[in-house]
Amino acid sequence: MTLLPPDVLADRLKSGLLSFPVTHFDADLQFDEARYREHLAWQASFGVAGLFAAGGTGEGFSLTSAELDRVVRVAVDEVAGRVPVIAPATGGTAVSVAQAQAAQAAGADGVLLFPPYLTEASQKGLVEHISAVCRATDLGVIVYSRANAVLTDVTVAEIADRNPNLIGLKDGVGDIEQMTRTYARVGDRLIYVGGLPTAETFALPLLQLGVSTYSSALYNFLPEFALRFYAAVRAQDRPAVYQMLTDFVIPYLEIRDRSKGYAVSIIKAGLTAVGRNGGRVRPPLSDLTETELAELTTLVEKIS
Repeated sequence: MTLLPPDVLADRLKSGLLSFPVTHFDADLQFDEARYREHLAWQASFGVAGLFAAGGTGEGFSLTSAELDRVVRVAVDEVAGRVPVIAPATGGTAVSVAQAQAAQAAGADGVLLFPPYLTEASQKGLVEHISAVCRATDLGVIVYSRANAVLTDVTVAEIADRNPNLIGLKDGVGDIEQMTRTYARVGDRLIYVGGLPTAETFALPLLQLGVSTYSSALYNFLPEFALRFYAAVRAQDRPAVYQMLTDFVIPYLEIRDRSKGYAVSIIKAGLTAVGRNGGRVRPPLSDLTETELAELTTLVEKIS
């Protein structure tokens, strides 16, 4: 497979909505390749700009490195170039470097670099961590600013200067002042991806800060609704955006907010609600209750 140049990948990703598909598990919570392939084929059949395998919605944090590599390889094989496939790199620097290299070997088109887990780090340390991963691969890299890896505008500017293949910043914080400072300092050198759960809630205001696209978990089970919502955001059609927020997104958030981790669990439940069997989540996440699944199903039926 031909390597997709980082600048080409950046142009592709910022042109549309981004899909973060769930990872399917069987009854024993082992990777279910057949159902995952079926889901990817469905996801890739709509007009999305990129598919992020084993991301947050895909429970990448609960996969072993071997499982993660397999999930990425299956995604690359199944999508077969129709949509760019972005692989995750997670954990400490050595693990993230190895996963970035594995992603390139697997034929992925780019890397989403997640925060290191548990350990707090200085901005200087994060610069070195991100730069090490960028040096380890020829792929375009997007860095996720969140949790213990929240990046200042000065840091973003430095890593952009040091690493030509750094193509994007995914924001999981929603700090308006910080995003304004970052865009003012870095401008269009990077693409900016909305990464707050649920991204649709923040899409319209963040558009004004240079965040032109976002990771839509809702796309997993409501692809047409998610694309319609994205089109309304890009057109800055406020009445349409707020109507869809009122009709579905806000009531959906009321279910999501009942338990920590439901931002992922509710997506698999959503697939079940539309008849596509999302299956269970792995611990430490927990599944929606039967009552909550029934509520979600009723809500989905109202907009279907």
